[in-house]
Order: sequence, then structure tokens, then C-alpha cells
Amino acid sequence: MPLWEQWSLAFDVRMPIYRQIILLFNQAFVRGEIRPGERIPSIREMSAFLKVNTNTIQRVYQEMEKDEQINSKRGIGYFFTEDLKTLEKTRRNLTVDSLRRFADEMRALGCSDHDIMKELEIYIKGGKQNATCS
Repeated sequence: MPLWEQWSLAFDVRMPIYRQIILLFNQAFVRGEIRPGERIPSIREMSAFLKVNTNTIQRVYQEMEKDEQINSKRGIGYFFTEDLKTLEKTRRNLTVDSLRRFADEMRALGCSDHDIMKELEIYIKGGKQNATCS
């Protein structure tokens, strides 16, 4: 069964649906679940897999084409880029987004930047969790 047939969306009201789908593609690409140059489903196929409107998938593909993550070959279909620089850019963007969300959540819990760094260091080293945030 192809990867996208296994995808399911847990729609997050804080993020537009098309952005959530782009995130799924980007995560799969960075993890190597989608290979550079791999063909991806047509707009109608992807719409059916994810049970979303075709206009939503069309927007996903337009955004990804604009960002040079995919390209279309007329009469053949859509393909993920083979440009490894794009892969690295995508990986970096995902990393920065994850770190931003993490830091924002920790700050919302009352942690200072110093405490966040200390807790992260303890976690990475495999130490016990010591909640230093007030």
C-alpha cells in the first residue's frame, strides 16, 4: 500500500488543511519515505485518499511547485524534486518550525530560555526530568 493511502489527517484548527498536507509530504520526504524524483498521486487520487476537496489538493500542489518541492510533467503526473538542496532546505524549515513550537510551548508553561536549554540538555543526555520551570 502506498504511503499516502496510509495517511490520515487529524485536522488542527490552528493550521489550514492545505498546510497540514504539505507538512505530511515534507515530513515523509525528509524521512526518506518519498524518494527524490518519485511520482506522487494526481490531484484527484490524493483528494480521494485524504478525503478532502480537490481544490485543497490543487492548492497543496501549487504551493509545493512554487517552492520547487515538486514538478509536473504534462500528461505524466507530479514528481518530487530531485534537487538535494531542496531536501536540505525542507529539513531545515521543519527543524526550525519544530524548535519554535517547542520553545513557545515551554515559555507558555512559564519556563525561561535558560531553563528550556537546561531541560533540553538533560533530556538529550538521557537524564531524569527535573522540572526546573516554575
